[in-house]
Amino acid sequence: MAVNLPSIRKSGVNYFLEGFQLIKQPGLRAFVFIPLLINLLLFAGAMYFAIGKLDELFTWMNGEIPEYLTWLNFFLWPLAVLTMLVVMSFIFSSVMNWLAAPFNGLLAEKVEQHLTGKNLNTGGTVDLIKDLPRIMGREWQKLKYYLPRALLFLILFWVPVIGQTAAPILWFLFTAWMMAIQYCDYPFDNHKVPFDDMKFALKNTKGTSFSFGASVTLFSMIPIVNFIVMPVAICGATAMWVDKYREAYKNPIVSQDS
Repeated sequence: MAVNLPSIRKSGVNYFLEGFQLIKQPGLRAFVFIPLLINLLLFAGAMYFAIGKLDELFTWMNGEIPEYLTWLNFFLWPLAVLTMLVVMSFIFSSVMNWLAAPFNGLLAEKVEQHLTGKNLNTGGTVDLIKDLPRIMGREWQKLKYYLPRALLFLILFWVPVIGQTAAPILWFLFTAWMMAIQYCDYPFDNHKVPFDDMKFALKNTKGTSFSFGASVTLFSMIPIVNFIVMPVAICGATAMWVDKYREAYKNPIVSQDS
C-alpha cells in the first residue's frame, strides 16, 4: 500500500526520547504501570528462583574445589548474578511483548488520544477481551516475520571472517528494524492497518524507523533500565504514528507494491 506521508523533520531518536516525557503524563501513568508491574513481579519471581539455583551450584562447586580457591566466590558470585540479570532481562523483554500485548495496544490508544485530543472509540474492556485472538494473531505475525530472518543472521556468525566483522553490524541493524516493527505496530494495529502495509510505511521512512529502533535496542541492553523501555517505546512510536502516518492512513492509496 502506498500513501502520501507527511515529511516532518524529526528523528527516531527524538521520538524515542519523547516517550520518556509521555509516560509521566497523569492520564497515561496507569496504563504504563500495569504492564510494568506485571513485568517486575514475574522478573522478581524468576530471579528469586534462579538465585536459589545459583546458590545450589556454588555450594556444589565449593565442595569440589580445594579450600584455598574458595576466595574465587568473591569474584564469581557478582559476575554470575550480573550475567543472569542481563540474560533474563533480554528474555523477559521478549516474553513481555506477548503477555502485555493487549495493554500495549491500550497504552498506544491512550497516547494517541492524549496527543490528538480525539477518542479512537475502540470500545471498552469487553471489546478488548473479544479482540484478544486478533491481537495475539498480530503478535504471531511479527514472530513469524522475525524467526527465519533471525536464524539466517545468526548463521552468519559462524561464517569465517563475516562472522567476526559484518555479522555483528548486520545483527544490530536487523534488531533495530525489528524494534521499530514491534512498537510501531501497536498504533498501526489500533487502526486495523494490515501488517504488510505497516512494514511498507516504515520502509518509506527508513531513516526515522532505524534511528528509533536503534535507540530502543541500545536502551534495551541496559539492565533494569530496559524494564521501562517497552512503555517508553510504545509512547514514542505512537507519537511517530501521529506525526508521520496517521493523516495519510485515513485515506490510503493502494498501489501495485502492496
